[in-house]
Amino acid sequence: MSYRTADSLPPVTLDDVRGAQKMLTGVARVTAMEGSRHLSQLVGAPVHFKCENLQRTGSFKLRGAYVRIAGLLPEERAAGVVAASAGNHAQGVALASSLLGVRSTVFMPKGAPLPKISATRDYGAEVRLHGQVVDETLAAAQEYAAETGAVFIHPFDHPDIIAGQGTVGLEILEQCPEVRTIVVGIGGGGLAAGIAMAVKTLRPDVRIVGVQAAGAAAYPPSLAAGHPVAVDNPATMADGIRVGRPGDVPFRIIGDLVDEVRTVSEDELATALLLCLERAKLVVEPAGASPVAALLSEPDAFEGPVVAVLSGGNVDPVLLQRVLRHGMAAQGRYLAVRLRLTDRPGALATLLGVLSVVDANVLDVSHVRTDPRLGLTEAEVELHLETKGTAHCVEVGQALREAGYTVIG
Repeated sequence: MSYRTADSLPPVTLDDVRGAQKMLTGVARVTAMEGSRHLSQLVGAPVHFKCENLQRTGSFKLRGAYVRIAGLLPEERAAGVVAASAGNHAQGVALASSLLGVRSTVFMPKGAPLPKISATRDYGAEVRLHGQVVDETLAAAQEYAAETGAVFIHPFDHPDIIAGQGTVGLEILEQCPEVRTIVVGIGGGGLAAGIAMAVKTLRPDVRIVGVQAAGAAAYPPSLAAGHPVAVDNPATMADGIRVGRPGDVPFRIIGDLVDEVRTVSEDELATALLLCLERAKLVVEPAGASPVAALLSEPDAFEGPVVAVLSGGNVDPVLLQRVLRHGMAAQGRYLAVRLRLTDRPGALATLLGVLSVVDANVLDVSHVRTDPRLGLTEAEVELHLETKGTAHCVEVGQALREAGYTVIG
């Protein structure tokens, strides 16, 4: 794990991170550290949230973007900057550029959530919608940079970006000096690399655990291979960490300093987001909830005190609605069931009476009478129910079958 040999010196130093911290004074917030009683009970040691979801622009991205743009030469600033992002980096670059008086152009996918597009414009950037996926958007931004001379601001693969994100690590040590484990989500790797550099230099005893979504986990195979490896078609609801290839600069630091990289499932991400909302009263996007998902999946694996970095809170309301429903289903608190019944007056009321007896709350009912699959006297009903857990879901299904209903799914 040593990084002090001549051939493995990282491109970012503690002095760089400390310099970034001074630069960010009065620009980025020193975000709150909040305790989590629920997770503390699960882990058996204090667990704290580092709330970067409450940072300006709603994520940690402002830190690195500001440091990178502030370090440009006067002639580079005059040429303007360009970035490509589906959300958080876009907003960080837009606000940093406005604060520094630099013209910014941000390319975003055509399918980017409207609130993120609107926020990026409100922070002062010219937004150009291009492509359906971030790779297409990235290519357009780089082409624009080549044509106009604008400086391309990479979201994670630059030493200045990493130094800026590393200020989160300095704040963690100041706010929780007794910390033993820091858990942080990894996409391209800028945040994890910055935190690891700052923390391991000052406190090599602190364990750094990175977390990736299982459907977009490029770091495990890359670390095994010893160099960045791209994964095809990364897929996860956590768009903040949906990156197909590690950055060259953060990969080197993470390979040296991050103790472990774990993966979490979509169900675990949804459950973690739901916990943040219900228990901590914090709006967190799926990527920001990834450290919480790791803690929930194996609480005994983390030595406390633990700090989980909630990296962002910019979640699209439409996605939030889907994720909450998915999270409730994963916990057995939401049940969708289809069944057939005899199509006669009062049949639906009788069905709802059975559900009332077992205390299942009906959220939505879809009633189909005309379908080639149905018999002449049959109807099909799809019910969306609010339930109280896995055992209650089993009880509901059993009550329906005992009442004579054919449960299809």
